[in-house]
Amino acid sequence: QVHLAESGGGSVQTGGSLRLSCVVSGDTYSRHCLAWFRQAPGKEREGVAAIDNDGSTDFADAVQGRFDISKDHANNILYLEMNNLKPEDTAMYYCAVGSGWCAAAESYSYWGQGTQVTVSS
Repeated sequence: QVHLAESGGGSVQTGGSLRLSCVVSGDTYSRHCLAWFRQAPGKEREGVAAIDNDGSTDFADAVQGRFDISKDHANNILYLEMNNLKPEDTAMYYCAVGSGWCAAAESYSYWGQGTQVTVSS
């Protein structure tokens, strides 16, 4: 089993920054994909950023250049650094663990409970 716990969400104004954290615990040995997803009210869940064991990253076009994903191997923490936030970034953000093709949502089988990010104009 794998357990994920997100934190760091909150309310900011346009142009602000937030850093989300996700503590990962449990059997992650064979699961090499870590990612952040988000879901806004009335919209489908979408991938935001992913990182694999080699450190290769992938970002959604909407956040490219503004967000960064990283991981602290020693403490099993996944981060999402979000800069220049926009109202359209408002959503519940989830971290996820999986294996296979890290850019595909279908690769992820374990999910956190989410942390809310709200960006006001």
